[in-house]
Amino acid sequence: MNSSARANSRQPIPVVVLAGFLGSGKTTLLNHLLRAARGTRIGVVVNDFGSIEIDAMKVAGQVGDSMVSLGSGCLCCAVDGSELDLYLGKLSQPQHRIDVIVIEASGLAEPQELVRMLVASENPAIRYGGMVEVVDAAEFDATRARHPETDRHLGVADLVVLNKTDRVDPAESARIEEVLAGLCPGIPVVPADHGRIDPEILFDRRPWTETRGQLSFEDLLAEAEDHEGHAHAHYESTEFTADGALSPRRFIDFLDGRPHGLYRIKGYVYFGVPGHEEKYEVHAVGRFLRFAPHPWGRTEPRRTQLVMIGSGTDGAALLAGLEDCREPDPGRLGPDTMWGVLRYVHQEPEPEPEPERDPRSVPDAQATSTP
Repeated sequence: MNSSARANSRQPIPVVVLAGFLGSGKTTLLNHLLRAARGTRIGVVVNDFGSIEIDAMKVAGQVGDSMVSLGSGCLCCAVDGSELDLYLGKLSQPQHRIDVIVIEASGLAEPQELVRMLVASENPAIRYGGMVEVVDAAEFDATRARHPETDRHLGVADLVVLNKTDRVDPAESARIEEVLAGLCPGIPVVPADHGRIDPEILFDRRPWTETRGQLSFEDLLAEAEDHEGHAHAHYESTEFTADGALSPRRFIDFLDGRPHGLYRIKGYVYFGVPGHEEKYEVHAVGRFLRFAPHPWGRTEPRRTQLVMIGSGTDGAALLAGLEDCREPDPGRLGPDTMWGVLRYVHQEPEPEPEPERDPRSVPDAQATSTP
């Protein structure tokens, strides 16, 4: 199998962009993810502004050789798309066994340029996984005054983390959330202190099933983090399972109308529309949405299984909304009913066929000529 075919046989690695102005707490949040997502291997691209890479030093001890550090400028200005592909290609090599890549952009970067480069990437081993904008609650008004482009950056985000809420009173936090709702309507806002958010909001964690021997230093760090903030206590999870099919149109309507407090949706959906009988993996972070079709297992039942993670959500209302999406007779639906879903399907590039060679021909390196 050639290298292109091998790359296409693996699931592409999601690449999450972590953006926010200087001092918003991006590195703190990233370090929390690295500690809290035990069992998950995270590749990191850190982009400091300046020649002394302080943020890279903070992160390096936790990720070892799974980090690419880019100093002396903003990532969106210092590299072009092909160079970024080179860096991501290094991290996505199979020997690193990376599950997710996080790009911590410089505080002065233009996140829409990073998103553009990732969406345009021709590397089949990676895929864009959404953009998270970190906002400093204590400096929110001052940051907007110094950096008017804040509003534009918020408009690009799929999820906003309102960090440092421990430094403002509840009334001020509520006021900022109301302003954010006007600046970026429909984009969920996750309140946090010290960057503590549940990694499950952004990506799937490998199950942490056992510890071999004594607890490692990393285990102890994670245990301390779990008991220090109990970030998971701020969220609730709602599970939905349905035998049979869902209506693709009604399911897209459900996703379009999901409440602001619903941060993450993941799982598999069965639509059963003729020509589209696969199971469709769904991955939503904030307003970012992606579907990916997969074949069913030989004995696997045709059903929908979803997990929804949020804060302040009405679980009963979510389940009722999904119940309304049931489709008793998917065979009657035409292919046009899938158009809304197919807009969000990640298309894997086909491997390039190797050119056929005439066995009678002589390889170029050994070609001879007759004078």
